Amino acid sequence: MELALAEAEKARGTADVPIGAVVVDADGQVIGRGHNEREATGDPTAHAEVLAIRDAARQVGEWRLTGCTLVVTLEPCTMCAGAIVLARLDRLVFGAYDEKAGAVGSLWDIVRDRRLNHRPEVVSGVMADEAGARLRDFFIGHRS
Repeated sequence: MELALAEAEKARGTADVPIGAVVVDADGQVIGRGHNEREATGDPTAHAEVLAIRDAARQVGEWRLTGCTLVVTLEPCTMCAGAIVLARLDRLVFGAYDEKAGAVGSLWDIVRDRRLNHRPEVVSGVMADEAGARLRDFFIGHRS
């Protein structure tokens, strides 16, 4: 989670919400990184999770990320939760819950929906206070 928090810091000083993500392979090596770039690129899909998954898929050479773990500072939204399922990630680890848009238990639970063909293990609340504090600081500064 510390690596995902460091990735989130790359968005500091921009208009993007400081969310960071890393994909780790079965050996514990980081194979993908991403931080929100939606505002910077004008791309509505440029969420940290999607960018980290794309980076990892390039490193692996295919779209299946079996054996890998995605670590992200905030509970994924519906788009990112869908990408996690479609990428066949084995595990999702996230920090702060997102009561307004979370799709891994807060509003929906896409990744554990039994109707889907893949359901990763979920570990939630990891370093949630640290991740939440960074987001609160961003929104306080962004709204002032």
